[in-house]
Amino acid sequence: MEYWDIFKEWFLSLGGKYHVNPYIFGAIYIGAIPFFFICLRWTIKNIKNRKPFLLPLLLTGFCFISAYLYLIVVGKNIPVWVYVFIAAMITYSIYSTAQKIRKDTRAEHK
Repeated sequence: MEYWDIFKEWFLSLGGKYHVNPYIFGAIYIGAIPFFFICLRWTIKNIKNRKPFLLPLLLTGFCFISAYLYLIVVGKNIPVWVYVFIAAMITYSIYSTAQKIRKDTRAEHK
């Protein structure tokens, strides 16, 4: 339990240092997960049904980056490595989501 307390204290201290409320960040991060999967499913369904999929695709992306947007907009003095990490996460997410969409839309056509 000692390690958890150390981690929690360190994590919460970052909020004051970078002017970001860690509870809001965590709520956005966790709260966006179900909406991400709902929008992802909506995107795949629209692609399979040959319907417009731009809106659900944009909403899927927004759900993924919403917590990071909060960090970028509200945060101050954020280290450069955090922006590099966010860019890497977004790049990987685009790749991973594209692979998921391709896999799920191809499965229907076979």
